[in-house]
Amino acid sequence: MPAIDVWSVSGESWAVYYPVVYLKSMPTRNRIRSTHALVLRRHDINDADRVLTVLTPRDGKLELIAKGVRKTNSRKAGHLELFVHASLLVAQARTWDMITEVQTVESFRHLRNDLDAIAAASYVCELVDSFAESGDEVQPVWDLVLSVLRELDAGVVRHELPANLLRWFDLQLLSLTGFQPQLFHCLVCERLLEPMLNFINLYDGGVLCPDCGGRHNDAEPLDADTLKVLRFLQRQPWTVVSQVRVRSPVMRRVESLLQRYLIIVLERQLRSTLFLRRLASIPVRLEVDTGE
Repeated sequence: MPAIDVWSVSGESWAVYYPVVYLKSMPTRNRIRSTHALVLRRHDINDADRVLTVLTPRDGKLELIAKGVRKTNSRKAGHLELFVHASLLVAQARTWDMITEVQTVESFRHLRNDLDAIAAASYVCELVDSFAESGDEVQPVWDLVLSVLRELDAGVVRHELPANLLRWFDLQLLSLTGFQPQLFHCLVCERLLEPMLNFINLYDGGVLCPDCGGRHNDAEPLDADTLKVLRFLQRQPWTVVSQVRVRSPVMRRVESLLQRYLIIVLERQLRSTLFLRRLASIPVRLEVDTGE
């Protein structure tokens, strides 16, 4: 029904009709959403708040604020510790989206009682934090990180942390994020690499055959055993890798190559790597009960 205004001009009445336009209401964005999240790092702001960097399976890496979480009577605090896998309700806000409800799914409580496991978990979370982006679905990365934390937690219970876990994690994460080193064909001539002394160029991200490697100044020798272990860690699932024991000198060479490659890719040194090295340099002290 059009709207009508009546006007009087020179004693005569005029009717003016205005058409009525009906606008469809636009759907409003859902301001509250639920997600699973793993706490990677955090920092305090204001008097009682905390900003958390979390990994989520659907939205990648997010920064969320937990209001009042540092108060002594906060019910959220215990659910938002580092390395906790939690279920969240998140409300849309201006600067940081806000955590309104939280429930622990996995606390990984055993690894928190072991300094070596804490250092390993810190390394895992820092490396994922360095690679993950916001807004991307990262379900494979999410599954990988949780599986590694579960192995660390179970290792503390067994009193034996998995020996090859972190190096396997390095190569799996590099593969999932598009930085997989080429370990099976020569980077230059693409010839299948033979089990002999080859060369590796960390800046180019792969291995060169003896003929091509000798002509590149940035390439360094790579023995057959180290190449074999790198390939094995890259191709095999953890259920297979966990059953294999590798000689310490070979694993040290593998670790050195992967750590230097990560520095090149990330353009920085991970802080947790230095912590792991310090722990490894501390001699084991045996406490003997003398009965006194």
